[in-house]
Amino acid sequence: MSEEKQLLHLVFGGELEDLEKVTFRNLDEVDIVGVYPDYQSAYAVWKQKAQMTVDNAHMRYFIVHMHRLLDPEAK
Repeated sequence: MSEEKQLLHLVFGGELEDLEKVTFRNLDEVDIVGVYPDYQSAYAVWKQKAQMTVDNAHMRYFIVHMHRLLDPEAK
């Protein structure tokens, strides 16, 4: 029985102080959306959150490849 390896991805976002940098205006208000088992799931949620905040140019959402942080040697 082969088990697929989890490739965890974190989706989060918040309002940036400056569009040229990734410095959040208020860390207490950062939206931790969730952790997802693969990039496709994370991307779908990221896209939805980004579209919901399109009217605020300073609002940004990100996808972090957690599996790369947890196991940097893995390909």
